Amino acid sequence: QVQLVESGGGLVQAGGSLRLSCAASGRMFSDYAMAWFRQAPGKEREFVAAIRWSSNTYYADSMKGRFTISRDNAKNTVYLEMNSLKPEDTAVYYCGARMYATAQAMGVPNAIPYWGKGTLVTVSS
Repeated sequence: QVQLVESGGGLVQAGGSLRLSCAASGRMFSDYAMAWFRQAPGKEREFVAAIRWSSNTYYADSMKGRFTISRDNAKNTVYLEMNSLKPEDTAVYYCGARMYATAQAMGVPNAIPYWGKGTLVTVSS
C-alpha cells in the first residue's frame, strides 16, 4: 500500500507557473506508476499526465507542451511542472498511484486504487 500527499498548490496569476509535488510513503515506490488528475468545481476528474517507473510519460492532449511530469524515485516523489497557466486550469489537483501499470493505463481514474487528498490550484485572470 502507498500513501500520497500533494503539495505546492496556491494562487497564481495567468501566465505564471507552479510546481506540484506528490510525496509517497510506503515501500517499493519505484514499482508504482504515478499520475496527476484534476477536478474543477462541478466537473468530473480529468486526467493530466502519468509516468511509469521507467520514466515513460503520457499526457492528455490538452496538457502537452505546458505541463511536465517527472519523478525522483530516490525521494519517493512525483512532480508536475505547470507553465503558462490559464484560469481554466483552476482545480484541485490529485496524485494517484497504481502498481505495475503502464503510463497509458493510468489515464482512467477508476483504474487507480490510491489517491492523495489533493492540492488546490487557483489561477487568476
